[in-house]
Amino acid sequence: MIGSLKADVVQLVDNHPDRHVVVKGDTLWDISSMFLKSPWLWPKVWSVNPQIDNPHLIYPGDVIYLVWVNGQPQLRMDRGPRRLGPQIRRSDLEQAIQTIPLQDIKSFLSDNLVLQKDELEKAPYVLAGVNERIISGAGDKVYARGELPDVDQNYYGIYRPARIYKDPETEEVLGYESKAIGGGYLVANQDDIMTISLKRTYEEVRVKDRVLPTREEVIQSVFYPRAPEQEVNGKILSVLRGVTQIGQYDVVAINRGEREGIKTGHVLHVYRKGEVVKDPVTQEMVTLPSERGGTIMVFKVFDKVSYALVMRALNAMSLLDEVRTPK
Repeated sequence: MIGSLKADVVQLVDNHPDRHVVVKGDTLWDISSMFLKSPWLWPKVWSVNPQIDNPHLIYPGDVIYLVWVNGQPQLRMDRGPRRLGPQIRRSDLEQAIQTIPLQDIKSFLSDNLVLQKDELEKAPYVLAGVNERIISGAGDKVYARGELPDVDQNYYGIYRPARIYKDPETEEVLGYESKAIGGGYLVANQDDIMTISLKRTYEEVRVKDRVLPTREEVIQSVFYPRAPEQEVNGKILSVLRGVTQIGQYDVVAINRGEREGIKTGHVLHVYRKGEVVKDPVTQEMVTLPSERGGTIMVFKVFDKVSYALVMRALNAMSLLDEVRTPK
């Protein structure tokens, strides 16, 4: 309880502005970081004028300003002078600023899956291409073998296992990450052999690639950052772009998921492992305390693994650094 209360304390940054005019490319997180030491607490201090219907639709040109109400800071928004009488604001939803930079996570929202072993083994697999081709691409047909799940669709994704996630402490297998290779339409299905016409491919489709139901989802654009309701202690398993040093807007996988109560929007702090040094007096090897490395926000959750975006990097971060509930 004490940790949760501390996580909810709103503090303003030093030399914060009194107002900010929104420009193209801003995100809610960026704007909040100009005012708040913990930008993810913006829902607690966000206040809007009653004539504004949706507080999450903010556009370039809007003015965000800081006021104090009963001794507490509030962020408000002004859309400038309005004419008397009814009027309609004509702005496409696509012009509204985003909560976080979606371009950094768009592909991971739609293209990556973390499956359990039985899900992967039961999925149909590519048997061959037309004319016994070993590899195929967009516009080609491929044959796959296996039993399709009973779903009302005819578009399927082609996935290839990429890595196995294991818990660094318990050695439990947490899931099998698979990346999208492409997708296509089911054009024929006879016995356990299906024919798929490939619509798009990111790499060559190969024998043994897996076929899974998918759909072209609308990319989630609004996230509600908040601390987890429970205590979370986990580790960074991987950096999805393949680098070893982790920085701002990198995507990481952590060893906590739905099973541990993780949800999209959960914010966690990253702590670098303390260095091991030699005590010059006793000659003992001593582990120094962990140091805060940055802040991540979860945007996609699987059973035992989650993907998160690095929103803030205070220091260089690495694999197996700890992730914890903010305090």
